Amino acid sequence: VQLQASGGGLVQPGGSLRLSCAASGSIFRINAMSWYRQAPGKERELVATITSGGNTNYADSVKGRFTISRDNAKNTQYLQMNSLKPEDTAVYYCNVRLPGSLYWGQGTQVTVSS
Repeated sequence: VQLQASGGGLVQPGGSLRLSCAASGSIFRINAMSWYRQAPGKERELVATITSGGNTNYADSVKGRFTISRDNAKNTQYLQMNSLKPEDTAVYYCNVRLPGSLYWGQGTQVTVSS
C-alpha cells in the first residue's frame, strides 16, 4: 500500500490550502484515515481523523478551521484548511489504518507566513 500526499505550499495567514492523500495498492478496506503534522522541534501530533463511517475527530487547535473528508471510491482523503495561522506551519503526514496494519504517506510541507 502506498500513500501519495499533495497540496502543501506557502500561504499567507488567513489563507486556505487543501491537502490530498491517495492510497493505492492492495486495499480491501480502510478503517480510518488521518492527518498528522510535525513542526520543527516538536513531536508529531494528530490533526484529524475520519472513520469508515464518516465520524470525524479534530485536534482542539484546528476545530472550526480544518475539515477532513474522504472519497471511498478513490481511497483518497482530504484536509481542507481555512483561516491558516503561522502556528499551522509543519510537515503534514497522512495515514490509513487497514485491518491489522497502518501506512504512512511521505509528508507535505505547509508554511504559513507573510
